Amino acid sequence: MASQTLVMPGEILSEEFLPVPSNPSIPLKLGPGLRHTPPSTVTTTLAGSLCIDRKKNAIWIENNSGRYIPRPNDLIIATVHHSSTDYFHCSITPYTSLALLPHLAFESASKKTRPQLPSGTLIYARVITASKHQDPEIACFNPSTGKSEGMGELKGGMLFDVSLGMARRLLLSKSKEEGGLVVLEEVGEQMAFEIAVGRNGKVWVKAGGVRETLLVGRALQETDRDGLKVDEQRKLVKKLLRQG
Repeated sequence: MASQTLVMPGEILSEEFLPVPSNPSIPLKLGPGLRHTPPSTVTTTLAGSLCIDRKKNAIWIENNSGRYIPRPNDLIIATVHHSSTDYFHCSITPYTSLALLPHLAFESASKKTRPQLPSGTLIYARVITASKHQDPEIACFNPSTGKSEGMGELKGGMLFDVSLGMARRLLLSKSKEEGGLVVLEEVGEQMAFEIAVGRNGKVWVKAGGVRETLLVGRALQETDRDGLKVDEQRKLVKKLLRQG
């Protein structure tokens, strides 16, 4: 379970804040908002919650007001802006340059079977490369397996904006235990829906109809906006279901 402490930019973290892994061979992983100065100084660069996951020996700062910066392996939801000879050029956020999605970066894609994605198409993808000096490159399949694993075109449904912190919590493998989220679990007991969460603060939802889709999106956004705890999330879902 990740613990949290509020920090300000420029603070030097004392050893008591650094996680001690159960396995000494696991290296310390520094996430967004932290800078390492050799040999062992860790300084904060953002204001926000200092999150510590001792199990994974990871530490990072959660700052909901920051802009999303693409990082390798992040799952994101992007919008196709236009297509060129070899790439789809996709928007990840309004503040970053367009990402490059190769036409063949889909499961079993070839020059004859590659998808035709018009402008405005939503896609679920993984960041492959990202740096300050070049446009991000993304792909809709896992290079290790060659499988899409849920990535690709997102058909139908609706797109909702959430904070970067909420997106991270939703992507946790144990969102209830580690992220304090039960809202999707509660809704899922009453209706079926599909969901894709992007680390860039985008959530795609597709349910049985418009009303159901809006209910799921509203439940997520209100949980995020109001910082609802577990019991409050359960009450919110019951209220939204009653309202229909």
